[in-house]
Amino acid sequence: MHELSIAQSILAGTRTALTPYPGARVERVRVAVGELTAIEPELLRFAWEALLDGTPDAGCVLDVEWRPARQSCPACGVPRQRPEHGWLMVCEECGGALRIEGGQELDLLQVSFVLPDDEEDADGTDR
Repeated sequence: MHELSIAQSILAGTRTALTPYPGARVERVRVAVGELTAIEPELLRFAWEALLDGTPDAGCVLDVEWRPARQSCPACGVPRQRPEHGWLMVCEECGGALRIEGGQELDLLQVSFVLPDDEEDADGTDR
């Protein structure tokens, strides 16, 4: 399960983002995960919870925004609907080779945290 190492990397990035805020407790982390990354969102959430269990950040929510891959025809310039769980090789209109766009994202988007002396949330900037 490589999702555990991905969760560890997300936590490391989160902690790096919070370097200016010593003692901050993480409450919510938002990430983008692309369809072509071979990361299962539910397994990533499970790994995240296991990683934070017993730490001051336990209970921190990992929000995963799913980013699907898309297909388009460079010749026609038209996006093409692909079958579920499959890919089209050629454009149905002109017969040209289709290209795949997107779906490779793995981005830390936002970190929400609480400072030790503050009960209100502080939102990190989009990254």
